[in-house]
Amino acid sequence: MPRSPFPSTTSLGLVALGALWMLQTGCPGGETCGPAGAPTTLVAGTDQITLTYGNLEGGLNNDCPDPAAPEGIISLSIHGTQIDGTGLLTLCVPRPDRLAKEELGFGLNVAGSDIRLIDVTGTANSCTFTLDRTTPPTGTASADGLCGNGSGSAGFAFVADGALSLERTCGTTVDKVAVTLLGRVAIAQ
Repeated sequence: MPRSPFPSTTSLGLVALGALWMLQTGCPGGETCGPAGAPTTLVAGTDQITLTYGNLEGGLNNDCPDPAAPEGIISLSIHGTQIDGTGLLTLCVPRPDRLAKEELGFGLNVAGSDIRLIDVTGTANSCTFTLDRTTPPTGTASADGLCGNGSGSAGFAFVADGALSLERTCGTTVDKVAVTLLGRVAIAQ
């Protein structure tokens, strides 16, 4: 008996299940996707100042595209809110495909920066804090469990090891303070 040119319903079902799994996880080849138990907060601070950011979410918003990126790579924005004050943390990764494979350097919101700090604001100790745009940040960040270049529905873990300068305003006194941005944090999709 000749073989039918049409796939069986069992074959079609298996293909559909595989496609559904890929859409849900965004992970080809059995990669482990998601934050794998990472904490839900990230701290920018010193021994005297703590700005704690949570509710961190990532989105392929194309806010800082890299014109040299391969076709189909969309920049990834990460945004969170200060949970012990009224600040924001926003950064943009032009090449999320690289973030999953290597440590990338922090920079200000300028072309050529691997990870662009867009907003770092906060309140603590009756003072307000904003990103000091005259002092470039240092350090690196990477990702664990980032699948589909940031499109995986499971989210991922963002791993930061950086330092930045914040402008501190306390009443009429304005100065600068160096803080670290250090730790591993869950990023929801």
